[in-house]
This record gives sequence, structure tokens and C-alpha cells, in this order.
Amino acid sequence: MTDREDLLAGIKAKAVVHGDFVLSSGQRASSYVDLRRVTLDGRLAPLAGRVLLNATADLSYEAVGGLTLGADPVACAMMHAAASRGTPIDAFVVRKEEKTHGLQRRIEGPDVAGRRVLALEDTSTTGHSVLTAVDALQAAGAEVVGVAVLVERGARQRVLDRGLPYRAVYELAELGL
Repeated sequence: MTDREDLLAGIKAKAVVHGDFVLSSGQRASSYVDLRRVTLDGRLAPLAGRVLLNATADLSYEAVGGLTLGADPVACAMMHAAASRGTPIDAFVVRKEEKTHGLQRRIEGPDVAGRRVLALEDTSTTGHSVLTAVDALQAAGAEVVGVAVLVERGARQRVLDRGLPYRAVYELAELGL
């Protein structure tokens, strides 16, 4: 099995849940894809990192991250996978709002100003979360080279309308949804 096939099997087995759910977008869905069950899994997270590095190999970036919490383990998986390949990249976390204490930073981790960065999300329905991260990154002086997600749930057009390349490893149909 390839990494992509192995990760897909893991997502189907561990992350796809059926029921009645309200998504962060406010939309209702009969299935929920809980990718934290995959991106925080010791066997599957490294696969996610490698697969996303492969899916974004045509984009040139120095750091990856997105809006906390969905993007955090994805960024870490990519950071570790890149280091194991001998091509290190940094990871960062975009807070939903600036801290009111300490350094009062909105973006945690290495400084992104003047750097080429890739905005991430585990899965995206409307693109709101990842585009909120894009706005914060651009305000901090980063050059956002694209957006990448593990599972595309409907955000593609909204991201493309912002003029950003969009990479999704899987479509909902591949998950049987």
C-alpha cells in the first residue's frame, strides 16, 4: 500500500462518524470527519505529514500552519515528515484572536513575516477557518503560497476565489460520503 492508500484506510476506519452533526460552519451534516482521530494517532500522523508534503510538492514554502486546533497536528506532522526527509520546515499556530497577555501574539512559533507559508486545515467545508488564518498571516507579513487540507468538504471554490492554490488530498467521495 502507498502512504496515501494507507492513510485513506485509516481515515475510513477511525475518523468517519455517522449521525446528525452541526459543523463549525453552522451547517448540518449526516457524517462527521473527525481527523484529529487520525492526525493525533502515532501511526497515522506520520502518513498524513508525508502525504501532504507530496500533495504540496509543487509549492515552495518555509513554514506551515493554520487556525488552531484543526491545523495544529497537521502542521506538526508535516514538520516532522519534512525533517525526516532532510528538508526541514517550520510550523506555526494561528490563534483565533490575539493574546491579551505575554507577548500578545496572534501567530505562535517562528516569525512568519517575509516568509513563504502554506495555510493548513484538516478538513474544510466553507473555508472560513483557513481563510481566517490566511488573513492573519498576510496581516503579519507572510506570503501565503496556498492552502492545503486533508479532506475537501466544500471550501475549494472559496479559496480559489481568493486567488490561492488549493490542494486537497481526498474528496468526500473517496471516504464513501
